[in-house]
Amino acid sequence: MTKTIDQTELQAFTLRAIDDLGAGYLGVMVSLGSRLGLYRALAGAGPVTSHELAERTGTAERYVRDWLHSQAAAGYLTYHPTSGSFELSDEHAMVLADETSPVYLPPAWNVPAAMWAGESKALRAFTTGEGIAWGDHDPRLAHGSAAFYRNGYRASLVSQWLPALDGVVGALERGIAVADVGAGHGHTTVLMAEAFPNSRFYGFDSHAPSIAEATRNAREAGVSERVEFEEADAASYSPRGFGLICFFDALHDMGDPVGVLRHAVDALAPDGTVLLVEPYAADRLEDNLTGVTQMYYAASSMICTAHSLADGGELVLGAQAGEARLRAVLHRAGLDQVRVVAETPFNLIIEARR
Repeated sequence: MTKTIDQTELQAFTLRAIDDLGAGYLGVMVSLGSRLGLYRALAGAGPVTSHELAERTGTAERYVRDWLHSQAAAGYLTYHPTSGSFELSDEHAMVLADETSPVYLPPAWNVPAAMWAGESKALRAFTTGEGIAWGDHDPRLAHGSAAFYRNGYRASLVSQWLPALDGVVGALERGIAVADVGAGHGHTTVLMAEAFPNSRFYGFDSHAPSIAEATRNAREAGVSERVEFEEADAASYSPRGFGLICFFDALHDMGDPVGVLRHAVDALAPDGTVLLVEPYAADRLEDNLTGVTQMYYAASSMICTAHSLADGGELVLGAQAGEARLRAVLHRAGLDQVRVVAETPFNLIIEARR
């Protein structure tokens, strides 16, 4: 039988796929623009020509010219034909040039770069079902992930998420021990330490290079005397009667999330709280088909699911577990009081207690 091809649908999907391909090309340009300081030089500068930008940044004009053209074609810069100049709006600068902005994105392009670099490992894993440990990826994965999440945590963790927990801010102000499990580069640990000088903070991660980076970040922030980082598995760190145990976008990466949470229950003080921050997801796939979840599902298959399998794979949640599955895991671990305290387009923020 010969199928009839809908030419309109074919053309529309081809153009959509080309747009997606173009996004991959654009990501390289964004990373270069960030690392070379091109966006920073454009921010607040008004219309700038390629010669002016090259002179200000110490770069070669002919390369900069094509880079500017790519940015104008993508709609990242405004092109002024009369003057042959290019302008970065204040709104776009928040995304591309302001490293303190909660929506600053250039470092996040390190993540797909690391995914491409790990394609041969993924091909093998898809065929064999084996895992890929976090530390076996290209180093850009750890750096890109940390940088991507850092500013979002900076904008919300202390000002919104912790105050949404019952009685936790008061306890932090009085002084408690806090565990950050899967601490990565330690940005969340440092943020809390800066905000609550009477409490003591412990960051645990099984990835030694991340622990080294976290220790450096704490030292640069001036909180080393109240922050300790330790290379430790999420189910083997020493209990210290923690008043708060946090999992920031980490639990779904772990091979035995129930076992990890049971260890957390054992490590909690009697009135302690678990703070679980996970990627936002609806419970049903048909309610979860968006641009953000497209990104999360791809990352899950290459990174989160892969590490969970490498970590034993007792229960592989993936990056889109959803509220119902997370509640079930928390209940199985002995955390009976569970409530969602906040939601963003990117995260679910959950409080859990015994």
